[in-house]
Amino acid sequence: MLTTHTTTSTTTGAPTTWWRRPVVRWLATFAAFPIGSVAAKALVGPIDSTVAALVGGLVNGAVIGAAQGWALRPVLDAWRRWALATAVGLMIGLGFGATVVDFTSSMPALAVQGAICGLTVGAAQATVLARRLGRLAVVWPVALGALWALGWAITTAVGVEVDDRFTVFGSSGAVTVTALTAVLPALLARRGGR
Repeated sequence: MLTTHTTTSTTTGAPTTWWRRPVVRWLATFAAFPIGSVAAKALVGPIDSTVAALVGGLVNGAVIGAAQGWALRPVLDAWRRWALATAVGLMIGLGFGATVVDFTSSMPALAVQGAICGLTVGAAQATVLARRLGRLAVVWPVALGALWALGWAITTAVGVEVDDRFTVFGSSGAVTVTALTAVLPALLARRGGR
């Protein structure tokens, strides 16, 4: 099913941009990062062991993946696979990343953990994107790795209590990462919808 890329406004006659709806939906998903993090912390407590990281990553990843899958529905007919890929990617990434940095919460350690999480989430999501984006999908894990590291750096810099050991960065990092990744739904919309 294809969607139209431009429509005409009834008041001005000017074309409306084809990317607006998917991007606006995507921007709303920033809230899934802290919501999923709070849910994971309520279930497993602070991320201070590999088991807590695995379970917490799965829970937080499922929340993020479900929200992003909803946002992508107008332009990607694979929201269930997207949600599953995000959950599994964050479970693996946080389990490995938090263990690698020995569960410490300094800015450099959290940036490394974020890069690992972003890379694994991006790799899992790229398997869903590959059918639509082809070789371009390989860029997604690299970009997400860099952006998730940035998300943790921003969260730490603004003074969020990172010693509480949440699964993902706070709202300030989530807003930034979500805004910078909004190119994805725009690209998918540009390539013809579902």
